[in-house]
This record gives sequence, structure tokens and C-alpha cells, in this order.
Amino acid sequence: MSGWIGVDLDGTLAQYGGWVDEHHIGAPIPAMVERVKQWLSEGREVRIFTARVAVADGNLARSGPEQISESIQQWCEKHIGQRLAVTNVKDFGMICLYDDRCIQVERNTGRLIGAKEE
Repeated sequence: MSGWIGVDLDGTLAQYGGWVDEHHIGAPIPAMVERVKQWLSEGREVRIFTARVAVADGNLARSGPEQISESIQQWCEKHIGQRLAVTNVKDFGMICLYDDRCIQVERNTGRLIGAKEE
């Protein structure tokens, strides 16, 4: 299967109990770490999909995106065994996204899957 799998960092791949700073990353969440390792062993591409590297007015970060990406890649190397690409940009190559904030919508209908209206 071609394309890449996006995995959110905070609250999905790593524990998140509130903002500390842009370089603080929580403890790994074992079930997601194992899932990512399995995908990688199958030859699939996995990218960390996080707003931490977004450049926007009012961003809480004191460091630039490159330094933040480096911290995330070091965390991945320690807990996953390899560095993963880090992005905040979705493109047509993304085949799915794992995120603690997502609500799935049925394609072309607007119908929510497994969620209640907000």
C-alpha cells in the first residue's frame, strides 16, 4: 500500500497532561508505539502529524520548527527505534490519521461515524 500514515503526537502516541514547553514530550503510549512499530516492520511510511511544528502568530513555541522536529525525532528514536518525519501538513499521500481529537465523517455524505453531534 502506498501513501503514509499520520500519527498525532500529544495524547495519541505520547501521554499529554497539559502544555509544559515545545520540547517536553510525555511518556510513550505502549499500544500506539507497538502499532507504529508494526507498520514500520511492514514497510509502511509513518509520519508524526503535530501542530507543534506549525508556524503561526501566537504560537506558544520559543524554538523554531526545526528544533522542535529534532526533539520529536529524538523521542521517536528512543521509543520507536528510528526517527520519523514530522509534519503539520496533510497532503494527498496521507491514507489515514490517528488522532485523539478526530471525528470520522463518512466520505461525501457529512454523516458522522461513531460520534454524536457537538
